[in-house]
Amino acid sequence: MCGIVGYIGKKDIVPILINGLKRLEYRGYDSAGIAVLTDHGMWIKKQKGKIRELERVIKHDAPQGFTGIAHTRWATHGVPSQNNAHPHTDCSGSIALVHNGIIENYAYLKNILQEKGHTFSTETDTEILAHLIEMTYKGNIFEATQKALNLVDGTFGILVMTDREPGKIVAARRSSPLVLGIGDDEIYVASDGTALVEHTRNVVYLEDDEIALITHNGYTITSLDGVEALEKTVEKLPFDIIHIQKSGYPHFMLKEIYEQPDTIRDTMRGRLLHEEGSARLGGLDGYWDYIKKSPRIILTACGTSWHAALIGEYLIEQLCHIPVEVEYASEFRYRDPVLCQQDTVVAISQSGETLDTLAALREAQRKGALALGICNVVGSTIARESKAGVYTHAGPEIGVASTKAFTSQVISLVLFALSLGRSKQLSAEDGINIVHALEELPGKINEVLEQNTTIKNIAQYYVNSANTLYLGRGMNYPVALEGALKMKEISYIHAEGYPAAEMKHGPIALIDEHMPVIFIAVQDSIYDKIVSNIEEVKARGGKVIAVVNKGDTRVTEKADFTIEIPKTINCLSPILTVIPLQLLAYYTAVLKGCDVDQPRNLAKSVTVE
Repeated sequence: MCGIVGYIGKKDIVPILINGLKRLEYRGYDSAGIAVLTDHGMWIKKQKGKIRELERVIKHDAPQGFTGIAHTRWATHGVPSQNNAHPHTDCSGSIALVHNGIIENYAYLKNILQEKGHTFSTETDTEILAHLIEMTYKGNIFEATQKALNLVDGTFGILVMTDREPGKIVAARRSSPLVLGIGDDEIYVASDGTALVEHTRNVVYLEDDEIALITHNGYTITSLDGVEALEKTVEKLPFDIIHIQKSGYPHFMLKEIYEQPDTIRDTMRGRLLHEEGSARLGGLDGYWDYIKKSPRIILTACGTSWHAALIGEYLIEQLCHIPVEVEYASEFRYRDPVLCQQDTVVAISQSGETLDTLAALREAQRKGALALGICNVVGSTIARESKAGVYTHAGPEIGVASTKAFTSQVISLVLFALSLGRSKQLSAEDGINIVHALEELPGKINEVLEQNTTIKNIAQYYVNSANTLYLGRGMNYPVALEGALKMKEISYIHAEGYPAAEMKHGPIALIDEHMPVIFIAVQDSIYDKIVSNIEEVKARGGKVIAVVNKGDTRVTEKADFTIEIPKTINCLSPILTVIPLQLLAYYTAVLKGCDVDQPRNLAKSVTVE
């Protein structure tokens, strides 16, 4: 989850590394550090807190240099502190490295190293890597790193350098992403393309168990257990610098909420078949016959993507009449799931690097199922390792709390269900109705966004609450879960999502005049049931905030606050109902003075277990 960046070239290095860290700060912001090779040896500075704290302490102390590495941390082993911040060094201080991942056998290796006389100064698992490389070093940093990493169990994206061999950086990965940026007489390396795009869009992705030697003259890549150079394709980043700037918005999260009319257009672009009432997903060409014959479809994901998967379950079962199971990826592989070769497993991840979801994908492949991916980041590990898949085309999402990625995932699942349904039992008339409703969604999202003043006013009431309930039914039950998650993530208000009918089976005990209850009360086939649930809350003194369709009078008369959204067909309603909940969480967090884009203890891309 940490962010790492390195550079070899002819430019002033410290601004490049610091700016790269800022681009990666959504991956972790407990502490940060930088190491530069200078004419006088290794220069290292580390600081607890966000990158601005590191920038402050080196403002008048930055050296000249042309080779360096830097790191922004999301703590796993060891508390956030200046001492535990990366880069870490060996006993001599000649070898420095930065690391994203977890070394699972670090305690065993640490004992061995201590018996050999190595001393440790931090609480981290990463520090043992520096000492392992020191132990294996015989004058060649590349070979020493290669040997050391073959002793390691766990995950790593790692950059290593030594002042004994200036002008070299060694990069290696296992389940933690690394990408090389190829410039003119310069090479960048980072854990995400967002740190590179302002310098170059030409990139090379490292695969698992690959190691690269980077110099002023270029790079060579081999496998960790071999010596033969690997040929790699130089690819092009699918976005440019403007996509990772705030563009006048106070926060990335608000910008990304407001981008959703455009991002769902991008998800649908070139994929809707109007006359057939269907969709074209070119990434799945050649696999539809297999999917159609699958006795069941398993959707696996984590966090917000899991909520999108729950909506996918409703969609696929309703439109295709195929049984669907939704699995937490973090539990999937550990419970030895029963899979057959006819099953289709779909792994859903915004980053395409979520370690638990990647492990679930690999487990499905190991057991012979068809493993597909739905992800946002082109060139990500899930995109490369899945048999086939769908890109959501939402563009870079910088805010830690996911918004536009969620709606793009849901749209991708709608397109998947529509295409599959039309090949099975969905009528052309119903398919055409869905296509038309999809085309109307961007305009309707804009109508929802026009409610921002109303939502901001509601947030002023909400801001002092300690707890809340989010309730929905049918396809909007997962939206209740997602709304509650957004509130928890960025405002630190405890929130829980439930199916509305389950309220009376326990949560109703919590309701009093201090408990706001958010209802998703659109006029669908179970609208009357939701109205009854609202009555139950009001009878106990609860405060009701309701998301309703325009023109609704029954709920409006009962609720304390209402947020109106346009009507759409039932299977698309989650796209519209979730947006007021995103804005409610955002404005509540802003009023509380929370750091919206970098909420405490969280990171954007969860690449550790």
